Amino acid sequence: MKKNNFRYLFPKKKTSNSHLPSKNAKKVVWIVFTLFLFLYIEYKPYTHTSHNITSISQYIFTIYQFIINQTLGIVHEGGHGVCYILPCPKFMMVSMGTLFQLLFPLGIAYYYKRKGNLIVFYVGLFILGISLDYTAWYMSTAHEGALLPAYKSFLGVDALHDFHYIFSTLGVLPYESFISAITRVIGYLCMIGSVIAMFFEAFSSKGGKV
Repeated sequence: MKKNNFRYLFPKKKTSNSHLPSKNAKKVVWIVFTLFLFLYIEYKPYTHTSHNITSISQYIFTIYQFIINQTLGIVHEGGHGVCYILPCPKFMMVSMGTLFQLLFPLGIAYYYKRKGNLIVFYVGLFILGISLDYTAWYMSTAHEGALLPAYKSFLGVDALHDFHYIFSTLGVLPYESFISAITRVIGYLCMIGSVIAMFFEAFSSKGGKV
């Protein structure tokens, strides 16, 4: 049989899982997000109620709320920004903020699912759950009026209330509480389901590095 002297020019693709996180890393991720879930329930970023905690803890959670608010705000406003660049109908322009806010973590989850990195896939779904819960809160304030006051706005100025406009246009404003409740339930299912899935991914006996 003739020997192929050019095989080194066409190396075979490696099929190892060296690019995937180790079992120990997965366990750390699970612990972090389990704690995060309980802390999120207690210290939701869109609430402004004071808690009887130490000043250092209060400072930490103030930073935590600021980071979540600003991150969601940047992505949300980025969605509106697309329609400032491209010609979009008003309904689409108003809706794009929330669509981006939901599609961004979903896109991250999909990307890492394709890469076979399930633990980061679940992290993406967890963040999607946070975004859904935040969206549910936003929906629940639609009855307050067409304008969102500055202290509730991502931009810090009085702005058009997306869901007052969307729900009014669709004729479902009277059902705001029901729609927001369903959205919140879906968000919590995403977060809780992600943490459960992380547990099985981290502690399962199937392949993976130690």
